[in-house]
Amino acid sequence: MALRERLDADLKAAMLAKETVKLSALRMIKSAVRNKEIDLKKTLDDTEMIAICSTIKKQWEETLAQAKAGGRQDVVDSQTAELAIVQSFLPAALSDSELDGIIGQAITTVGAAGPKDMGKVMKAITDQTKGRADGKVVSERVKAKLEQLGK
Repeated sequence: MALRERLDADLKAAMLAKETVKLSALRMIKSAVRNKEIDLKKTLDDTEMIAICSTIKKQWEETLAQAKAGGRQDVVDSQTAELAIVQSFLPAALSDSELDGIIGQAITTVGAAGPKDMGKVMKAITDQTKGRADGKVVSERVKAKLEQLGK
């Protein structure tokens, strides 16, 4: 089932079940997708929808961290529930070993010799890690591996 169909089906089910938190989260996701479609003047495919869900996940994680720091347990509870819903639309996260394998393969494929080749490696692995690993973590891992090669 395509992500769009799943989103619509989950939205309908949440309405019928009167699940307010789930309904709220799904409506936010659908709204973000619709706004992007209007901006691009085209229907989004699954990879573009995953990118939007990934962005929403990052925003909600930041909100969750701020709510925890501010001692707002009510916001923490609702944000945690909403975060679980958006994560259900993302592909399974890569394990450390899987990520290292992808990075190692990309380094070999592009013939990277040191930190100066970081752009080539990142370009080669972006499609494989999008939505499955945090870009910042991927970048740090690639940089560390390339620094080891450069020595």
